[in-house]
Amino acid sequence: MSRFSATTASEAVVAADRSRIWAVLRDPVLLPQLTPLLKKIETDGDRWRWHLVGLSVLGVGISPVFTEQMVFDEGDGDGHRIDYTHAPPPGTRESTGAEGWYVLTDEPGGGTRLAISLGLSVELPLPRLAAPAVTAVMKETMQRMGDRFSANLLRHLGVPAR
Repeated sequence: MSRFSATTASEAVVAADRSRIWAVLRDPVLLPQLTPLLKKIETDGDRWRWHLVGLSVLGVGISPVFTEQMVFDEGDGDGHRIDYTHAPPPGTRESTGAEGWYVLTDEPGGGTRLAISLGLSVELPLPRLAAPAVTAVMKETMQRMGDRFSANLLRHLGVPAR
């Protein structure tokens, strides 16, 4: 087994109130409806278990399920932040995990600046030499997921795409 990782970051101004976006990002029932490849999220307080649909990476089939410790910080009025860290339950081992954050701040002139950072890692029964190809597939998949999530979020908020 080899561990492969990829990261992505994005930032955009969304023509919607910060509280509306915050409500979406905190909703474990709504997020799978807006996020491609995300089947469901199970919650146990601030510990969320993410279930992705089955994927194929260089011919290896996986159905990632991973647990994230979610930290929701409503800030001091000028912004909100969500941090998430891979946190498998004690005594378990998960081959996939994510680390990252969302930051929401009011944009001068209206709207919300939404910044997102996501790091994903996965163990696969592939040689380490496959890293360039696996990483490329991971980054492409993350980019497509992000683009579709963005479009779905805007549609859900009733905001026209730019």
